[in-house]
Amino acid sequence: MHFLLPTISTSFIATSGILVAIGWYFIRSRQTEKHIKTMKWAAICATIFFITYVSRTVFIGNTLFGGPDSVRIFYQIFLLFHIVLATVGGVMGLVTLYYGYKRRYDKHKKIGPWTSVVWFGSAVTGVTVYTLLYLIYPGGETSGVLDVIFGW
Repeated sequence: MHFLLPTISTSFIATSGILVAIGWYFIRSRQTEKHIKTMKWAAICATIFFITYVSRTVFIGNTLFGGPDSVRIFYQIFLLFHIVLATVGGVMGLVTLYYGYKRRYDKHKKIGPWTSVVWFGSAVTGVTVYTLLYLIYPGGETSGVLDVIFGW
């Protein structure tokens, strides 16, 4: 039961990543309306992920890595990489969506491909973190976010 909320939030971020890839395909094949609808759903899924993740962090805490000490440093480095990627991807996503909604297509077209790659990478690394925390190794104790990130 301790991994129900992480499973739900991870499914939303994975879905968001898949939708971003589909949206990329649609725009590359000049199916603009399908691109817009798909990217809106990708943004909605990412938002649901974010709300679920932040709620869990605030009310329950985050899960410490429960795997062996010999793997812990690699996990911590990977987790930091994922957090940076997700943060950059989230900001880029907001900017890209803003340009799209404001019909600033020149800027949207410049940043959109980069945003898609970063966001897709964030989704893949997020699913990997989930897999390491809950499927490959048993989840550790629940703790504060800085403890989890830095392994304190």
